[in-house]
Amino acid sequence: MSDNAYHHIPVLLKESIDLLNVKEGGTYVDCTLGGGGHAEAILKGLGVRGQVLGIDTDLEAIEAAKKRLAAHKNIKFVHDNFKNLKKILTEKVDGILLDLGVSSYQIDQASRGFSIREDGPLDMRMDQSLALTAETIINQFGQEELVKIFSEYGEERFSKRIAKAIVVGRATSNIKTTFQLKEIIEKAIPTWKKRESVSRIFQSLRIFINQELDSLKTLLNDAVDCLNPGGRIVVISYHSLEDRIVKQTFRAAKADGKMNLLTKKPLRATEDEISSNPRAKSAKLRAGEII
Repeated sequence: MSDNAYHHIPVLLKESIDLLNVKEGGTYVDCTLGGGGHAEAILKGLGVRGQVLGIDTDLEAIEAAKKRLAAHKNIKFVHDNFKNLKKILTEKVDGILLDLGVSSYQIDQASRGFSIREDGPLDMRMDQSLALTAETIINQFGQEELVKIFSEYGEERFSKRIAKAIVVGRATSNIKTTFQLKEIIEKAIPTWKKRESVSRIFQSLRIFINQELDSLKTLLNDAVDCLNPGGRIVVISYHSLEDRIVKQTFRAAKADGKMNLLTKKPLRATEDEISSNPRAKSAKLRAGEII
């Protein structure tokens, strides 16, 4: 895969950097480093005394970001889950950025199993050292367990029908690829729901495998303790499950007198941005400032 696959323009880039209020000499954490687009924008506003900590669970992403940001000496790369931020940091920081969900380069790489457009192995691990893969879930989990995953993490209305079809399908032979799973889902449901349901099932598997919602809750609850007074947190989410957690946690922090909300309503991508990056269509940005 070429490095260009890592160089998509990040979603809501200008808005997220503006709301971070990057100050020369400050310390900022990009909790979802990806290809390094947001980190690069932060570094440009820092000057030589500032510091960026770039965290990602995906080693391939870190290696790509290292190449992209090779000219910058004031960035430290950390291969870890952002839920461990409190343990990673040695002192408080001035800003935290999260661009959640699966990244563009992960979708583009068929061998990672995230894409519904290209055939690949049923993997879906962001951190390749994790043991659990989508193939294991699809072929070994019970029907009720599958229904729970699809309902809880995909909010899929046809969860029972799809889970039953998977159990029937795997009785003949193991389901090993994304297109095999996609075909089973599509045959199980009405025509008008096919693409949406496939996306929701893939989403649910990915979230479950990578424990994305639990990691997000932990990070958001720890953020107040990780930020200096006046420090800011900016979160870009891509579906209602994530956005609900962000909204509720920020509101609770405001009610406790710990945070001022910088976005009364979430910011959305412009039509121009969506046309150049379809992933931006579902993006919602929320930001808060620590009191």
